[in-house]
Amino acid sequence: MIGLIVGTSEGKKIVSMLNEFTEDLFISTATKYGGELLENYKYKVLNSSPLNLEQIIEVIKIHNINIFIDASHPYALEVTKNVVKACEVCKIPYIRYERPSVVEKYDSYEKLMQVDNYEDIYECVKNIKGNILNTSGSRNMDKILNLGLENRIIHRVLPSLKVMEECFNLGVKVEDLIAIKGPISYDLNLSFIREYDAKVIIMKDSGVEGGTEEKLKAAMAAEIWAIVIKRSNKKLDTVFTSIEEMVIYIKNIYNKKLRN
Repeated sequence: MIGLIVGTSEGKKIVSMLNEFTEDLFISTATKYGGELLENYKYKVLNSSPLNLEQIIEVIKIHNINIFIDASHPYALEVTKNVVKACEVCKIPYIRYERPSVVEKYDSYEKLMQVDNYEDIYECVKNIKGNILNTSGSRNMDKILNLGLENRIIHRVLPSLKVMEECFNLGVKVEDLIAIKGPISYDLNLSFIREYDAKVIIMKDSGVEGGTEEKLKAAMAAEIWAIVIKRSNKKLDTVFTSIEEMVIYIKNIYNKKLRN
């Protein structure tokens, strides 16, 4: 059986291509909604809640998984760490699908700043007057709020009850929230920047599929500062940025195991 953790919109394409030669799949998503997106595809087992290290190891053993694909979000570092460790413990191949970065294409933009972590944002914006549009998600909102910036910060987050409760518990005002599901188009990004008179936009390097390119283009059009929180420089053995190439690689391994 092939194990697969998906946490990005590419999950459907990966499963669809795997279905061309097998239905023998264990798929895990972080949410029920993520599982619902895959209901029209073929698999043996679907889990729609987060798994810790011990649970991943148990899943591998129970379902006799002999290849594991980690297609989690580029910033889901704990997930990746746990899948890598579980594969090492169970002695099976670990394969990583990583969304290609798009930020390098915009290195020439003079108002682009890349930082290693949220704490570094303070030095970037401490002397910039005006509003900040934060599009890096709600999970790390507290890190931005804890910077103690005097700027008004508008947070763009998912429109879910859980996220709203988290925002209000952190003391974020309703007028400082934009609740909308991404990815967002260039035009809408530009409209948000203009509507809130933002001078800075904060984002992650989530690739084309995550809407990063549309945010960068909008920042350039509005001539505002773009702060990108860089991905972790985790070193992994088998990494693909092409779904097609990854599936060909997996198919070869899968067929060899069937013959043995």
